[in-house]
Amino acid sequence: MGDRWRVEVDRNVCIGSGLCAGTAPDGFRLDSANQSHPRRDETDADEAILDAAECCPAEAITITRSDTGEVVFPPEE
Repeated sequence: MGDRWRVEVDRNVCIGSGLCAGTAPDGFRLDSANQSHPRRDETDADEAILDAAECCPAEAITITRSDTGEVVFPPEE
């Protein structure tokens, strides 16, 4: 069984660019105020979702492993 991720978007930081929904339409959607929402709270590990988080100009997306809480993105510095 593969990794499961918890995906969160900080809507206080989200600027509604839509890059996440364009990069990973199965992972993100924009609401009527152009705020991003993950389509599911938990998902299988998905390269497109990771790419979307990396592309977010506001750095509003956090991904953690569901089982351990280990941060997948953003990388710890």
